[in-house]
Amino acid sequence: MSRSTRAAPDADDTDDGAERADGVSADTMRERAGESRAKLWLLLRANRLLVAGVLTVGVFVAFVAAATAFSPSLAEKVGASDPIETLFASMITAIVTGATLVVTIGQLVLTQENGPLGDQQERMDDTLAVRDSVAELTGEPAATDPAAFLDALLAAATENARALRESVRERTDEGGSDGDDSVGDGSDETGLAAEVDEFAAGVVGNADAVRGRLDGAAFGSFDVVFAALDFDYGRKLGRIERIADEHGEALTDAERDRLDALREALSLFGPAREHVKTLYFQWALIDLSRLILYAAVPALVVAGAMVTVVDAGTVSGSTLGVDHVTLVVGGAFAVTLLPFSLFVAYVLRVLTLAKRTLAIGPLVLRDSE
Repeated sequence: MSRSTRAAPDADDTDDGAERADGVSADTMRERAGESRAKLWLLLRANRLLVAGVLTVGVFVAFVAAATAFSPSLAEKVGASDPIETLFASMITAIVTGATLVVTIGQLVLTQENGPLGDQQERMDDTLAVRDSVAELTGEPAATDPAAFLDALLAAATENARALRESVRERTDEGGSDGDDSVGDGSDETGLAAEVDEFAAGVVGNADAVRGRLDGAAFGSFDVVFAALDFDYGRKLGRIERIADEHGEALTDAERDRLDALREALSLFGPAREHVKTLYFQWALIDLSRLILYAAVPALVVAGAMVTVVDAGTVSGSTLGVDHVTLVVGGAFAVTLLPFSLFVAYVLRVLTLAKRTLAIGPLVLRDSE
């Protein structure tokens, strides 16, 4: 079941959008969270370098505005005392300490990948066991690409949901049973058909939307994890349990097998998504460590230059009522805060993602999970 052979959604699968509009179900993370698109874009979707750049510019503007608005001006204070040396000497200490801390965090992340041979063998065995389960479910070898791996599980869920819906619908339309003693009375079959039809439309609609976003997504970017977050597998697992409990006697043996296969696909998607998320966390923290170390060098140069070179007589004059020394000090301060801006930008995404995926399985902590 490859990503290139994705089936086009039929008319029954479009009911999911109306269901969400009525507030009955919310599959995407934005709908479950009930938060604005702009907020989620800032916390999760936006490029982290862009967020760090915006924070840096914001610090510069706020610094210049505050230094210009209050009296006496920064230029006068620089002439009377030496706030530049005090400020940037402290920044040098902060940059060195922060960079050292980041290296320590990077070492902790890498430590998780190290271990004795037995531990590495156990990790390999566990991974291969899961891949065997996925291959048995999908009928083909499990993909090695994270996006394709998740896509195969969603394809299996879609296939089984459609097959279950068609089987139940055909029996109901025929107005009777197929002679199997496990099938219940007509009223139970009618209720089962309505619930399965609604549930299958939700599974197929949600899965197809997520698969469309996984198509072409490359790991390393946030695209794979962000797309996987929009498949609400936990609620769907809970719904399967209720269907089996309330309508188990109305299902044929073949339909029970389809329901079990759908449950297995969803139960495999959960740990698979968590594994991809964990790998992304490690990837992002390593990138963060490297970027902070890169930014720390020019930040130290700027802070050192401000301490040793800049004083009241170095930069004179003003533009539009703003002293040039204020612009220079504000720009230098923003540059020295760049490592911290990178830290804030990355940690905001990691913490937001971690909070929204705390639970695994059919356990919903709140509406935003």
